[in-house]
Amino acid sequence: MNYSLCIGAYQGKDEIYHLEKIKEHGFHGLEYYAWWDLNDLNRVAKEQERIGVGISATCTKFISLVDESYREAYLEGIRQTIEACKILNVRSVISQTGNVMDGVPRDTQRQTMVETLKRCAPLFEEAGIVLEVEPLNGLVDHKGHFLQRSDESVDVIDQVGSPNVKLVFDVYHQQITEGNVIRNATGYIDRINHYHIADNPGRKQPGTGELNYVNILRAIKGTGFDGFIGLECGYTIDTDMAIRQFKDEILSLV
Repeated sequence: MNYSLCIGAYQGKDEIYHLEKIKEHGFHGLEYYAWWDLNDLNRVAKEQERIGVGISATCTKFISLVDESYREAYLEGIRQTIEACKILNVRSVISQTGNVMDGVPRDTQRQTMVETLKRCAPLFEEAGIVLEVEPLNGLVDHKGHFLQRSDESVDVIDQVGSPNVKLVFDVYHQQITEGNVIRNATGYIDRINHYHIADNPGRKQPGTGELNYVNILRAIKGTGFDGFIGLECGYTIDTDMAIRQFKDEILSLV
C-alpha cells in the first residue's frame, strides 16, 4: 500500500518542503487540496520530477452535488481541475457533496448528485483520473453534510456506474458516523479508491485514540488493496517524530 501526507502536516511549509519530507520518510505522495493556490503548476511539476514524489490527490474547485442550480458551475470546476491534474500528474480528485438543502426531499437531492456525477464520469474516464466522493461525519466536524454513511455513498456510486467515480473512505469520519469500520472498509473495497486515516477522538495521528490501526490496515491490506492511505490528521507531537512512531509502532506490524 502507498502512504501519503496532507498539506499542512508541516505547518507554514510549502508543497515542495512537504514533498521533500515525504521522500525522506519513504512515503509515496502528497495530498494538496487547493491546486489553484499553487503559483506555478509547471514549476511544481518539475519539482515533483526532481524529488521523485508527487501530488497524489487534490480536490474539486467547486463543491455542490445536491443543488441542481450549481451543476454547471461544478462541471466547469471539474474541467479546470482535470487540466491542472494533467500538468501535475494527479490521478485522484476528491469531492465533498455539499450540505443538505432545507425543504428539498432527500431522494431528490440524491438523484441530483447521481446525475451530476454521471455527467462528470466521461470527463474523468477520458482523462484517466478517478473522482472520489467523500462521506463526512455530521456529528463533530461537518454538520449538515449530505453524504455521511458508507451504505448510502456506495448506493450513489453504484447508480453512477463508472469505474472512474469511486469513494474515498475516511476511517475517522466513518468511525464517528457508523463504526463497523473494518467490515465497511473492506466490504466496499471495489468502490473505494483511497483511504484517509486519523484517530478518534481528536483527529490526530494514528495511535493516539480508540482505533486499532494495526488491525484496520491489516484488513485493508488483506483485500489486496495497493492504492493510497492518506494521513489526514493533526499531530500531537513533532510531525517527524509522529511519522516515525507511526512507522515503528503501526506500519511495522501491518
